[in-house]
Amino acid sequence: MTEPRTCPLIELIAPLVERDGYTATRLPEVTLMASRRPVPRTPLIYDPSLIIVAQGYKIGHLGDREIHYGPGQYLVQTLPLPFECETQASLEAPLLGVSIRLDPALLGELVAAMGEAGQGDMPEAAPVPMDSVSMTDGMQGAVERLLRTLHDPAEATAMGSQRVRDVVFEALRGRQGGALRALVHHHGHYSRIVQVLSWLHAHFAEEVSVEELARQASMSPSTFHQHFKQVTQASPLQYLKRLRLIKAQQLLIQEAGNVNQAAEAVGYRSVSQFSRDYKRCFGISPLKHRQEERALQAS
Repeated sequence: MTEPRTCPLIELIAPLVERDGYTATRLPEVTLMASRRPVPRTPLIYDPSLIIVAQGYKIGHLGDREIHYGPGQYLVQTLPLPFECETQASLEAPLLGVSIRLDPALLGELVAAMGEAGQGDMPEAAPVPMDSVSMTDGMQGAVERLLRTLHDPAEATAMGSQRVRDVVFEALRGRQGGALRALVHHHGHYSRIVQVLSWLHAHFAEEVSVEELARQASMSPSTFHQHFKQVTQASPLQYLKRLRLIKAQQLLIQEAGNVNQAAEAVGYRSVSQFSRDYKRCFGISPLKHRQEERALQAS
């Protein structure tokens, strides 16, 4: 078995990142990731995206599933699911990766253009919203071309959109292509849950009931609960609570207000309840979490 060809990706990403965390690029859909330290298992959320890790390693935990992705693999995240993730990295071998946000319009255009031929000969399994896929030669080449484009302003302006398109095209041809196509083909229970999740992410601070969400999905509450948990590995109310807490964490890390303001912004009426839930979720109080993040950013 040959080793994954990761060196070109490392060499292309490393000069473009100067600090840990996320680095924006000349292309709005493309973000670079870096970490010089291991990060223990912690709740987070990714927007629908493709995540390619050139160096280091990540393990995602979604319900009772473990999703491993590192060199030689890429993660396909089709829904904005709260999950838990741990990062393996060090000063000597920092995590280096790239995230490519999935644009619904581009997905729709490519799925329509590929037609039946894009589905391959094998029958597709039920969509899985988050999974890792082995890197193919086609995907490796598309990611390398995309990263090379980021080094040349003129090429990024002229060809950047095409390079992103190439990567998404390769993902549609991969094992998670069916889950990506399910975002475009609006039918079945999966699609209805996707629509409810989109609504929740726009209205997470509002009062909401399972009955109301079930009505949006045109399902009975029991059927809705069953299909929602099948997709997200959480009940609707568990999902909403985790979503609110992760949104609050983002506000606190970005220094966009104090603990009281963060609690109110994500829909909590009781600050003490918010603090208890936050500590249960992240293992640390919101105030201390904010202080620690500030110290890390200053170091």
